Amino acid sequence: MTETLRRTLRDSSAMRWAMLILLSGLTFSTYWFQDFFSGLKGLMETEMGFSSEEFGRILGLTTIANMFGMIIIGGIMLDKWGIRVAGIVFGGIAVLGGAISAMGAAGLFGADKSTMLNAIIVGRILFGSGLEVVCVVATRTIVKWFKGYDLALAMAINMGFGRLGSAMGTALSLDIAGGHVSPAVTFAAGLIGLALIMFLIYTVFDVKLDKQEKAISSEKSGEVCDTDEDFKFSDLITLLQNKSFLYIALLCVTFYAAIFPFMQYAPDLLINKFGFTQDLPQAGEVLLWGSKAFGAASVYIVFFLFAILFAVVPNNFENKQTKAMFKIGALVAFMAYLFVMKDILAIWLNNGAKTASLIPLGTIIFTPIFGNIVDKKGKAASLMILGSLLLIFAHVSLSVLHNVIIAYFGLLSLGVAFSLVPAAMWPSVAKIVAENRLGTAYATMFTLQNWGLGLFFWGIGALLDFVNKGVPDGQPKDYTIPILVLVGCGVISIFLSFLLKKADRDQNYGLELPS
Repeated sequence: MTETLRRTLRDSSAMRWAMLILLSGLTFSTYWFQDFFSGLKGLMETEMGFSSEEFGRILGLTTIANMFGMIIIGGIMLDKWGIRVAGIVFGGIAVLGGAISAMGAAGLFGADKSTMLNAIIVGRILFGSGLEVVCVVATRTIVKWFKGYDLALAMAINMGFGRLGSAMGTALSLDIAGGHVSPAVTFAAGLIGLALIMFLIYTVFDVKLDKQEKAISSEKSGEVCDTDEDFKFSDLITLLQNKSFLYIALLCVTFYAAIFPFMQYAPDLLINKFGFTQDLPQAGEVLLWGSKAFGAASVYIVFFLFAILFAVVPNNFENKQTKAMFKIGALVAFMAYLFVMKDILAIWLNNGAKTASLIPLGTIIFTPIFGNIVDKKGKAASLMILGSLLLIFAHVSLSVLHNVIIAYFGLLSLGVAFSLVPAAMWPSVAKIVAENRLGTAYATMFTLQNWGLGLFFWGIGALLDFVNKGVPDGQPKDYTIPILVLVGCGVISIFLSFLLKKADRDQNYGLELPS
């Protein structure tokens, strides 16, 4: 009887993974909305008359509220209000922002360029204000359900859902658009609304979990205990005085500044520098239920399912031989799928948007695998160093070199780096910071990250216009200098990773040890 009482929902493997799927809806949809504009850059220039600087302004101003403390406020609210209220409030703000952007792109506020641009920006600012706090909510909630149960793997899978959203948003936005920007924006906004409904379903189980844990606490102490302390401003000061946390937070800035802005410009770079196509030829279309968008989406879902089957499912088998056989079976099935799809994928690899989706596609495959490695083997700081090295190779291959084969390897390396560093970085924070202050810690990281993203989103667009001043419309743009700037971010990321590794040895946080 007592043993039954002491078991909670989080002790059930099926319930933990079910909750992860519900939470990952928010991650998938917000990452889609964050990145889907990258596939529409050319269409936004031709249909709406936007310049590269205006395109960069839309992306850069997405982070403006977060640059001035919105995420810190949200993180504090998360620690005070709890996961449920913070998720609903800031998820609602993201939904509102998506709706305003969709209405602006449809011309409901006015059909002139200036009005549409400003409406989309206002919507993106609201979306951004909710986005990062929603990400903090998702990360904090995963810690709540998975601490002691494959935490790094769970975070990696959640991140995999996010990268799946990025890949599909980048690759499918033109298919959904059908020649006009508005349908793609409306679809992306609708995804966020659907994800908020999934989160509301999750809250029902979260309430039950809290009741179970309070009952256990009451049984042990004779009264219901509330172990969370109210937030104090001194907690934030203490957090910023922690060198290990600062190294991770700054690494978050430099690493993501070299990734996310590049992803938005990658399709345009491949079209301008390597002569890739903007529109996918008919021979490269995949039809499912008569829909090109569904067909293309199925390709990314197959890649994601392979990653789950290869990295996650075998962990449920105790027999090593069974694990190995299952992985070999998944790999053989995946290789057979690639063989069947080889002609279509060859056409995709000459299309700007589809090829750029190699970046998040690499994360779909590798993030769960690396998350599993962090859980079982540790080596978090070492993996961050390796990821930063791959980041430098990727940007050099795409900026200085002019060989398309090396460019493919660069994009894939970027995807692997994008898996290595986050899979190691986010779970490491939970080892350095007390659990009841993780909301504030993650919020602080996201705030610093948004300063980097805001400056680089906008700055890359402005630098691109400056470097290509006088180049006639329709002529290839030179991306060399803007991308070389990102190489510097990679160098700084390596330096910070080494500092973190040294601090881990001094403070004994256990970042290099298994979870």
